[in-house]
Amino acid sequence: MENLRKYGNPPFTVAVIHGGPGAPGEMASVARELYAIRGVLEPLQTKTTLESQVMELKAILEKHGTLPVTLIGFSWGAMLSFIFTARYPRFVKKLILIGSGPYEEKYAEKIIKTRISRLGEKDWENFLALNEALNDPSAKNRDKALCSFGKLMSKADAYDPIPYEEELLECSYDIFKGVWEEASELRIRGKLLQMGNKIKCPVVAIHGDYDPHPFEGVKEPLSRVLKDFRFILLEKCGHKPWVERQAKARFYDLLKDEI
Repeated sequence: MENLRKYGNPPFTVAVIHGGPGAPGEMASVARELYAIRGVLEPLQTKTTLESQVMELKAILEKHGTLPVTLIGFSWGAMLSFIFTARYPRFVKKLILIGSGPYEEKYAEKIIKTRISRLGEKDWENFLALNEALNDPSAKNRDKALCSFGKLMSKADAYDPIPYEEELLECSYDIFKGVWEEASELRIRGKLLQMGNKIKCPVVAIHGDYDPHPFEGVKEPLSRVLKDFRFILLEKCGHKPWVERQAKARFYDLLKDEI
């Protein structure tokens, strides 16, 4: 898989970072919305460790970006962008976090509880089957199971979605498992949040009020460690603001103002 797509013309001053880990392509619609006003890079994460993903992003931005860039990270991509900005502050002019996961472990358990509470009987049965497949080392097609699990969670994550097609290029269970285990350990040990002390650029977090990732887990921890931080809560909005009927327009207005 190629690890970069470009939108618009140079200079490329914005980069959109997808979630997952292991779910490349989902930020394509955001990139297409923004490229009329800024050249946009869409890095695609292909590495199976956190360190190698950080270095892959660094190499892409060094070669193709006009530094410093505005980094727009979604979900896991928000956390990767946070880690990257702490490591390489001179690369980033502004950091925008969309639907980020929480930065302290005490908030994390709420995510799956909220999602499960929104599943109907059929979806619950599907959830159990997919969860079993993902946790079975002997199971085949775990990449396919991860994709199906992601689509099921997207259904639980949305408040009032406009009909849309997932734009994932492929799903990789190996990337998901390898990267997320490392990132989760950083959060459990408190090291993820500590990285915020090294971030010097402005940081803006945009979060839906219906997002199962609790907004308190972003707003409260980051308010303590970041010097220049703003938090924006979108009403009637789930995890992906760009597919939400009642929040999409405001989301894009905010994003365009910030870049």
